[in-house]
Order: sequence, then C-alpha cells, then structure tokens
Amino acid sequence: MALPPGLCRQGETGVCRLNKSLYGLKQASRNWFSTFSDVIQKAGYQQSKADYSLFTKQQGSSFTTLLIYVDDILLTGNDLREMNHLKACLLKCFRIKDLGDLRYFLGIEFSRSKEGIYMTQWKYALDILQNVGLTGARPNSFPMEQNLKLLTDDGDLLKEPTKYRRLVGKLIYLTVTRPDIVYSVRTLSPYIQEPREPHWDAALRILCYVKGTPGQGLFFFSSKNDLSLKAFCDSDWGGCRTTRRFVTGYCVFLGTSLISWKSKKQTNVSRSSAEAEYRSMANTTLELVWLQYILHDLKVSCDVSIPLFCDNQVVLHIVANPVFHERTKHIEINCHIVREKLQSGMISPSYVPT
Repeated sequence: MALPPGLCRQGETGVCRLNKSLYGLKQASRNWFSTFSDVIQKAGYQQSKADYSLFTKQQGSSFTTLLIYVDDILLTGNDLREMNHLKACLLKCFRIKDLGDLRYFLGIEFSRSKEGIYMTQWKYALDILQNVGLTGARPNSFPMEQNLKLLTDDGDLLKEPTKYRRLVGKLIYLTVTRPDIVYSVRTLSPYIQEPREPHWDAALRILCYVKGTPGQGLFFFSSKNDLSLKAFCDSDWGGCRTTRRFVTGYCVFLGTSLISWKSKKQTNVSRSSAEAEYRSMANTTLELVWLQYILHDLKVSCDVSIPLFCDNQVVLHIVANPVFHERTKHIEINCHIVREKLQSGMISPSYVPT
C-alpha cells in the first residue's frame, strides 16, 4: 500500500495507521471473517472444528446450518423462522441481499426436484470453450488417450505458457462437479512450469470431451436415501514416468451419492503395488475421518463401520495382521492409521474384484 499524495514531503518517511481494513489488503479477508464469525456466534451458532466456514445451530428439532465463502453465504435448515431471524441479525450488521432459493453459487448451477439436487457447471464449461476457441470443435468420447505418457522434455516449448496455465487452472475448478476428468487434469498439472506442445494438445482433447458433455454434473439424492458412507481406493503401477511414483485415487459415497474423490501422485516411491495400495488406503481413511467430523456437525449419525473396498488382497492382510515384516518395516508410521481405525471399528476393509 502506498501513502496518499501530499502526506509526506520529499526526503521524509512516514507510516499510516489504519483504523479498519481496506479492501484488497492481505489482512482484509482475515479481519472480515473474524468479524463475521463473532456476529454469527453471538446469534447462537457453533463453528465447526473440521471446516471453519461451516456454522450450525440446533434447538430441539430445529436445525440450521450456514456455509460462507468470502462474502457468499449459503443458508439452509428445517426451521424457516430461525432462518428469517438469522437474516435479520445479519442485516443489522452488514448490507446483505437475499437471492432466494439456491440457483447459482460460485459458478455452480443447482436444480432441484423431488428426487434430489443436481449440480453442474454448464455455463462455466461453455465459457472455457469460448475463451479457447473450441465452441465449434468436434466432441470426443473420452478425455485422454489410454496409456498416454507425457514427459517434461518431449516436444517444443509453448511460446505462450500462460495460456496453458490458465487453462489447467480452469479445468481444476471444473473438476468440482466433473470427477470424470480428475485423472486427466491431474496428469497435466505437473507441467505448468514448462508446458510443451504435447501437453497443450492433451489439454485441448479434454476440452473436446467437455464439449460433448457440458451439462454433466453430480446428482445428490433426497434425504430419504441411506446416509451411510462407503469408500473405494486404488493405485496404479508406477504411473509417473519421470519420478516413477504411483498415482493414488479414491472415491467416497454417501448412500448412492458421490461426495468426495481425488486422484493424486504419491509423495514417495513405493517398492511394490501392495505398498502403493496401502498408502492409498491410508489417504482414504484420513478422508473418511474428516467426513465423519463433518457429518457429526450436520447431526448425521455414523455409528456403523464404514466399508472400505480395495482390489488388493495383500493390503487387506497387512491391515488385518499387525506383525513386523521385512517388506513393510520401512513404511511410514502415519500409514498405519488404517490398522488403528480398523481396531477401533471405524472402517471395515473388504475385497472387491478389479
């Protein structure tokens, strides 16, 4: 921040003391959230320890929850009177605007029916296609060639690497409602430092796939659905040709609705497929622990063991038999959280065929 003109003379130095945060400063967002948190907690709401942007309030059978992202707020619950009371409290402290039922939030479109809620980024996907100039391109039936191996030094460098970085960043946000392109976008992310022509061509292919299915998204079934968690985890075999690290992935369902997924390269090089699968199961277990905290804040009971499916029987033996072994002694201690959660009854690992 620069001093206002005329505040100091030539050769003099001085500073300004701000009595309140100004929009655009680094401290502004933190001070804004601190102020909002104080107001919402005075209204009787409790801040979630698992997600600090989530606030809940329960009085008997009445339950209300609020989710905030910067200055965009989602409010829902089963007590309309409490929701109106909260709006009145916020109106006394801030200038707010009630946009009615949820239709559009952070680039995500919502549509509701008796069966459930549908989330899509249809407009956002079309905007990406228009910015790149592929609105008239021929759609593809799959996002990436099978067994495609990209290298850091394969092909010519892009003359404008920023266009590749912008495109990958937009595709990353598109994965909020598109789990089908998560693996492909993850494959392109490591090359944003020095993108080359093959990387750009692979990114354009993903866009051609999105061109064929711009309205594809996620469907969350109504509350009549079973609210129990189940998870699947898997790992490939040395997927990264540069570092020889395995790529791990998982997906978590609440009933029949997909609520969490990830495809990420492991931090360490594994010596066997069983070790890579075991690390994948450990990452999935940590995600299940966090989701249990969120569901507890939302007053959803999770008393039964969570089924965790894996296609490697050796991993299931390692989890069920905590014995010292020459082949597993080098695995980090934090990976053995799977055994701890198994013994506590939180998860129930099971085999599923590939």
